[in-house]
Amino acid sequence: MTTGLTFSKSIQRLSQRSSNVWDIHDKACARLDAGEEIHLLSVGDPDLATLDSTINHTIESLRKGRTHYSPGAGEAELLKTIAEIEAKASQKPCSPDEVLIYPGATHAIYSVMACLLDDGDEIVVPEPMYIGYHGIFDAIGAKVVNVPLEVHDNFNLDADAVKAAISENTKVLFLNTPGNPAGNMIAPEVLADLAQYCLERNIWLVCDEVYSMITYDKRHTSIRRAAAKLDNIIIIDGLSKSHAMTGWRLGWSVAPAAVTEKLLQFSSSIIFGCCQFIQDAATFALKNDEEYMNSMREEYKTRRDYAYKRLKTMPGLKCQAPQGGMFLMVDVTDIAADGFAFASDLLDKQGVSVLPGEGFGPSTKGFVRISLTLGVSELEKALDKVEQYTLSLNA
Repeated sequence: MTTGLTFSKSIQRLSQRSSNVWDIHDKACARLDAGEEIHLLSVGDPDLATLDSTINHTIESLRKGRTHYSPGAGEAELLKTIAEIEAKASQKPCSPDEVLIYPGATHAIYSVMACLLDDGDEIVVPEPMYIGYHGIFDAIGAKVVNVPLEVHDNFNLDADAVKAAISENTKVLFLNTPGNPAGNMIAPEVLADLAQYCLERNIWLVCDEVYSMITYDKRHTSIRRAAAKLDNIIIIDGLSKSHAMTGWRLGWSVAPAAVTEKLLQFSSSIIFGCCQFIQDAATFALKNDEEYMNSMREEYKTRRDYAYKRLKTMPGLKCQAPQGGMFLMVDVTDIAADGFAFASDLLDKQGVSVLPGEGFGPSTKGFVRISLTLGVSELEKALDKVEQYTLSLNA
């Protein structure tokens, strides 16, 4: 490459961040593609299929010629459908002009952050956090202030710790409930308290709620429902997890109409609307898949209960039952130097792929994340191998 050519500060920041947290997963995928028996417990891509009825509706949409440009904010029927769902969930009015469609929730988060943050602005984020957030905040140039979750209290969020981390330079508080990787759910009273605290200090509160439909012993409470006022509230959601539609790439934000107008200005500059037929599929799924979502929730609960029961009895492992999401965080510090060492050796010796906890933040050094994206019969085989590995370390 020609020496004098340079890249932006944004890509330089991204290049400086180590990406080796995914190396083990990538190695596992390569071995799987080569024909080896590998158990993938390292990624949050549901094994459950998109419903045939949604697929058939999409084919019908394509045949009707729904392959043209879409309005920048999204198709009217999809905006209306999401607004109705949000109004019901929050018990507060929600109109279609408060909703904005994006090609995936990750894209939505990046777009929202780009609208709210300038280079050097502070964003307060509980950790451990989803790996993808790091890249978004790096690309924007935000200064991330971590608030450690209470690791040994089921990753509970301490509101006082959040408030202590907020300074006069804080522009955004970013929350994720139910959380990835820990499956923690933020209590409604904590959400209400933090929403009011941020409002009084002119701080945006953005909440990623993409796992809102995958909860176990209690139902999700949206920040829109908990907050007394919504002036500073933006939520992110999508279809990837709730409807097993990761590859369809459809997400959205919900914010006050005046805020959504600003978000649309940015979104329109980088995408010229989302696919019509994908939006038709999303509208159909949101209107018709409630029974499927309920059965999916029960399936994940069965998997969670089984995995938790197995893992907590394995020598050298410690874990807590997640309240939501599709992952378990497992403490391996009693038998491994760190999460990387455990995950790498487990893959090499047993053909099971898990994700090192170090990628999610300093609080989970010495943890691994185990995905619930295999059915119980396959999960049993994978956990048998994990148990064999832990027994060998304790022999």
